[in-house]
Amino acid sequence: MRFTENPMERISKEAEGMIKEIESLEPVSLSAFDSGSTMAVFVDIINGFINEGAMASERVGDIIPPNAKLLKMCNETGILTAAFADCHEKNAAEFASFPPHCVKDTRESEIVDELKEQGGYILIPKNSTNGFNEQKFKDLIECHPEICTFIVTGDCADICVLQFCLGLKTFFTAQDKQIKIIVPISCVETYDAPFHSSDFANLAAYKLLKDSGITFVSGIEE
Repeated sequence: MRFTENPMERISKEAEGMIKEIESLEPVSLSAFDSGSTMAVFVDIINGFINEGAMASERVGDIIPPNAKLLKMCNETGILTAAFADCHEKNAAEFASFPPHCVKDTRESEIVDELKEQGGYILIPKNSTNGFNEQKFKDLIECHPEICTFIVTGDCADICVLQFCLGLKTFFTAQDKQIKIIVPISCVETYDAPFHSSDFANLAAYKLLKDSGITFVSGIEE
């Protein structure tokens, strides 16, 4: 890995371009999706990343209302929905990289109340940052070969959402199967912390996902 001369100037220009691009995104109506071939996947919209615990972030909480609205619309239109929930044993290997969080059978590992109230989703506990590795999810897509469009939301945009989208995309690419992955900007977020600027992390996630063929929209409307 190396850097060109004046890397900050080049990075700044690229960042400005991406921000303008994101600000120009348009919403899409849920009616534009075929309910029989679409799945909405809600990633880690749980207490442990929003309301309490070592990994909780108030900033991430801003995505609750648009996600609750999207889940309600999916339920009303018959779109298949799944919700990942980080859920670890007390000695989880992931705790070597992140502070202990979302331990099994604690409130941290539960979906937030606003989505719980809507219900209708298939709950998939996950023991790593990449929910695609969970067998329950792989079984789900195997049982629904008709699904070719995925709406993906949640947190964190640069970790769990990013890894899931790339895992999903490359899985189907390896089978020469075309799928669409749609990420609504209003429904994804990441946290702010020392050495983890949410602005930088969100832009990095946007760039990596877009370059991999994932489509972004500003939001999902009725």
